[in-house]
Amino acid sequence: MWSALQGRVSNRLARHFRAARHRLPANAPMVSFTFDDAPDSAAGLGASLLEEHGGRGTFYLSGSLIDQPSDHWQGLSAEAALRLHRAGHEIACHTFSHLRAVDLDAAGMAREIERNRSYFRGIDSSITLENFAYPYGLASVWRKPQLAKSFRSARGILPGVNRDVIDLHFLRASPLVACEIDTNGIDRYFDEAVASGGWLIFYGHDVADPPSPYGCTPAMLRHALQAAEKRGMPIVTIAEALRRIGA
Repeated sequence: MWSALQGRVSNRLARHFRAARHRLPANAPMVSFTFDDAPDSAAGLGASLLEEHGGRGTFYLSGSLIDQPSDHWQGLSAEAALRLHRAGHEIACHTFSHLRAVDLDAAGMAREIERNRSYFRGIDSSITLENFAYPYGLASVWRKPQLAKSFRSARGILPGVNRDVIDLHFLRASPLVACEIDTNGIDRYFDEAVASGGWLIFYGHDVADPPSPYGCTPAMLRHALQAAEKRGMPIVTIAEALRRIGA
């Protein structure tokens, strides 16, 4: 119970301590699709659907989860990670051991970052891991400044559109998770992004029918991709979005 409370308190404090303020350009809505822990279905069907719509995704990977089974999916292989990278998808950091940021001191986080970077450099030397996502969506007010020195951005799971002045190290992301949102909810996020000129980020895990409690169906992902196309919103990786906003 204390550990869960500690995580929530740390996440709330991190939300209000802005490590890297950045003003978004006006009237430039865009959307990023991100996948955490990288189930093989996200790297396979999920990536294929993105490519069919001219987009690429960001895959926040932990080296320790590569090719490993979980209760809900099989982890993607090193070969699948390499295929994603070569196809133009972004490989990003989720710590090596998938540990909560709040449970790591500065030395522990540094080890996790370097171990993950070393692992993916071993797959391909051009994989650089420029961006980070907090495991379990829990940011740490103590680790946030440290991460700001190592990554261009850090993403959480606080829903909403990134708009106006944002914190690059507490990017908002909304669930593309079947048990948390429906197609009407997806459309509302897109309409909000268009109205505000903001940056919409979705996060999810597997892409399967039926999905795990943390994933979406192929139909839901198709709907979101079509919603972007209907509104003329570019589908970009986190790295590409940062380039577009000059961050």
